[in-house]
Amino acid sequence: MPSDAKPTEHLSAPTPVRVPYGGDGLTLTLPTGTMLLRPDDPQPLMTPDRYRRLLTDGINQAGLDLSQPILVVTDRTRLCAYPNYLPITVAVINEIRGLNKPFPIVIAYGTHSRQNDEESLQCYGSLFRDWQFTHHDCDDIDLFTECGTTGRGTPIRLRSDLLQASAVITMGPICHHYFAGYGGGRKLIFPGCGERAAIYRNHGLFLDHRQRQLASRCHPGIIEGNPIADDLFNIEDHLPAALAIHGLQDSHGNICDFLIGPGRDLYHQACSHHARAFEVDIPPQDIVIASCGGFPKDINFIQAHKALHNSAAFVRDGGLLVAFAQCRDGIGSQTFLPWFTTDGFAGAFDRLSAHYEGNGGTALAMQSKTRRIRIALVTALDEQTCRLIGVEKLDITDIEKLLHQPNDHIAWLENASLLVNARPAAA
Repeated sequence: MPSDAKPTEHLSAPTPVRVPYGGDGLTLTLPTGTMLLRPDDPQPLMTPDRYRRLLTDGINQAGLDLSQPILVVTDRTRLCAYPNYLPITVAVINEIRGLNKPFPIVIAYGTHSRQNDEESLQCYGSLFRDWQFTHHDCDDIDLFTECGTTGRGTPIRLRSDLLQASAVITMGPICHHYFAGYGGGRKLIFPGCGERAAIYRNHGLFLDHRQRQLASRCHPGIIEGNPIADDLFNIEDHLPAALAIHGLQDSHGNICDFLIGPGRDLYHQACSHHARAFEVDIPPQDIVIASCGGFPKDINFIQAHKALHNSAAFVRDGGLLVAFAQCRDGIGSQTFLPWFTTDGFAGAFDRLSAHYEGNGGTALAMQSKTRRIRIALVTALDEQTCRLIGVEKLDITDIEKLLHQPNDHIAWLENASLLVNARPAAA
């Protein structure tokens, strides 16, 4: 997706900044000359009345058959101000269909773990108590209908109830995805409502078997030529959403606007809006200091890795990434660390090629980064774990000393979970 270059600011004097870290924060003094990289937040345009008008117009213009609709929403990892806008959504749909009764809402977990009722109440508000929510289960093979395979060999297994619905409506935020380019939109149906083996087959396109490396086009913000994104579009052809409600966020997760309608062109338009806010175009830097965003973005390493992946793309080959990721809940996976006890990157690549697993892909992406750049963490992870995954554990004093030595180009990312380099260094 194209992005507009944004002006950057350089510090004219040493400056203390608050670093998001866990539920609180730390203070770090940045040296003179540090480049500050921030999102260009969109203007807040959305109100409940505006949303009602947009949704009503979108449904009427699309000419939806609302006799048996199904609404698909995201899980807790990608929220869309649901407590504010879900009640309006179901009310408008029921008003237009002329029926005052619940219709199914499916939570698109993909391979993520199921939320409990308390978490779901936080995500969706009081509607969760009063409505028919379905928790998607990627391991329940009886849910799916076989619809062939993609040109890249991914089984197309789609939820039978979605195939039988009169209209599938998706509602979720547009966001960057670290190997699919962008999340939201089509990804709510697959992998959000996909079957595990099919999801892993699609995600396995992250591997370039010929070059024995990660696929060069599998980056945040890249759709064209991205094998995973291409595969997702192929699957979408078999079950496109009749209507997509694309949420456009600011850096605090607030919904600033919605783009509502069917089709791929609108999805690309929504991605372009997101790119203008959250992509910058700068050459790779010698040193990048980055916060992973604080809680819950750094609750564990698996979550923090998304920000590490974004921030690494700002670092030159052989450069240094200093990241703040508390990881109070540890790694966040029982299957992640064993990938680092294989025969290095080559051994992990061979194992993952033979049998793709979600956290294996994350481990391989991490190994690819530590082969290219030096990574230091301020973290609650223990020294042994840090050594195993190939990073140095430093404290805030170590960082201060390092930054106040003579350095060339230093950049600061206050929330690396959001910002993407439109001119990325290699993965």
